[in-house]
Amino acid sequence: MSEKLSVAIVGATGMVGQRFISILENHPWFEVTTLAASPRSAGKTYEEALGGRWRMETPMPTRLKDVVVLNAEDVEDVVKDVDFVFSAVNMAKDEIKALEERYAKTETPVVSNNSAHRWTPDVPMIIPEINPEHTAVIEHQKKRLGTKKGFIAVKPNCSIQSYTPALSAWKKFEPYEVIATTYQAISGAGKTFNEWPEMQGNIIPFISGEEEKSEKEPLRIWGHVDDEKGEIVPADDVTITTQCVRVPVLYGHTAAAFVKFKQNPTKEELIKALEEYKGVPQELGLPSAPSQFIQYMQEEDRPQVRLDVNYENGMGVSIGRLREDKLFDWKFIGLSHNTARGAAGGAIECAELLKAQGYITKK
Repeated sequence: MSEKLSVAIVGATGMVGQRFISILENHPWFEVTTLAASPRSAGKTYEEALGGRWRMETPMPTRLKDVVVLNAEDVEDVVKDVDFVFSAVNMAKDEIKALEERYAKTETPVVSNNSAHRWTPDVPMIIPEINPEHTAVIEHQKKRLGTKKGFIAVKPNCSIQSYTPALSAWKKFEPYEVIATTYQAISGAGKTFNEWPEMQGNIIPFISGEEEKSEKEPLRIWGHVDDEKGEIVPADDVTITTQCVRVPVLYGHTAAAFVKFKQNPTKEELIKALEEYKGVPQELGLPSAPSQFIQYMQEEDRPQVRLDVNYENGMGVSIGRLREDKLFDWKFIGLSHNTARGAAGGAIECAELLKAQGYITKK
């Protein structure tokens, strides 16, 4: 019997589900053994369910082509042979919240890519390099759910990954006002150019719900666990305002950010803080953790999506064009991979952290 933890991908046919499968192939700790999706895919082999819609750069794993897809709503069937679940379902938020809690109540940990539980007070929303201590709130969540092992943990929105890590590296300089405009790839909407031809040569200056997430989620990440209340209390010392724009790029979210600091850091101090920033994943050597979380690029025309989006297998963040600003103190450009660091990869690193902390174990 494999020593690896057995994993179910719930929402396996979507773009993020496919990214989970692609990244997890040959993972040293986890093995995908169960696939689940909507009723229209259930009962078909994975290859049949996709019907030629495999969107990843690497081939579909041969061993999963003939795996029969289960109905994601048949929770007991999905969890019976797995140790935990990655959730990437595409449903209404209320339906996702209810479904993920059903999974957790079977004593199966759920690591979710979805936004539905990001503001549930006792559900940790984790960027492992930034707030690994937030997993402590899981004990409060398990009391609410009435579980011993089952719980839900989530990763944050993909749009914040291109600027929040830099601001986290600079917390000692006390950033207090931030303006960020994000230029977001179409895969963030689960689309390719074949499926969304109107995005060719086009920009859409609106992404539903994205600006609220981009302004509020960093504050929850910078918050703290209140043991008396049994919840995460968001930070209140930073104000963020954003605009989010869809651009004709397949992978990679770019941010243009402006920051005011209470302290007066130099450019050299800011760059040094970026390059020296690391967290628990680097200390523990988690399998998906980038060895260098944030790179600073000195070239005036970097970072670029084509050249830099796959930095550290898409799990690193690239920062460049750090300059003094006439209205704010400093401005910079950030880039992150939206389906690696920002989606499936970030959730996988979160699961690795939870395993290392003892929250995810064999059943």
